[in-house]
Amino acid sequence: MGLEDVRAFQVFLVSQGISWAALDQTVCAVRFFYGVRLNRAEIPERIAFACRPRKLPTIPNADEVVRFLEAVPSLKASAALTTAYAAGLHASEAVSLKVTDIDSDRMVLQICHGKGAKDRTVMLSPRLLDVLRTYWRPPRPPRWLFPGRGDKPIDVQTLYAACRSATKAAGLTKKVSVPYQVTCSSHCETQGVTSPDVSLKRAPYSYYSCPKSRHMTRARYAPKIV
Repeated sequence: MGLEDVRAFQVFLVSQGISWAALDQTVCAVRFFYGVRLNRAEIPERIAFACRPRKLPTIPNADEVVRFLEAVPSLKASAALTTAYAAGLHASEAVSLKVTDIDSDRMVLQICHGKGAKDRTVMLSPRLLDVLRTYWRPPRPPRWLFPGRGDKPIDVQTLYAACRSATKAAGLTKKVSVPYQVTCSSHCETQGVTSPDVSLKRAPYSYYSCPKSRHMTRARYAPKIV
């Protein structure tokens, strides 16, 4: 099978509606086959990966975020999603928060082993601190801020399920699936507010400085048509 056959195979996979991730995995397998199994080192670099289309997400506006958060049925899920939005966290970072990660003296949250296994510090707003204190009083979780079953934090899939149910209950037509970091960053930039990630002042290669994130934060909520 020559290079033209490989390209024809890639075109066939795309025509069948294969996902971009699966297509990249297939290309990796073919490159491995030629480079390692057939010992033809000059072939793999000529088998190109697919060029994924770059699409801007539809970000909900501030009013829609409020409606969404008010529609979350569970107090724990509501507090976790509110924390994710207010502090600009990924869902996995929100569920992994511990009670000791809250520094109310310095008004910051310590994010340990966040995206890319990196630690960072984000700002803790007074309103978010009030929300967390209201949530924490009745159960008083000893270790995890949002505990799940056993000695584990709440499952991230629980937050995704809460997102789906809250989106439907709030009557939102926009799909609330973009990372909360992108939504928070977009709202902060729109209102001229500093990003909650205080590590930006000392980390030139942080989340918001990478090209992909700059592309994502160009998105704005769709203007209302009068």
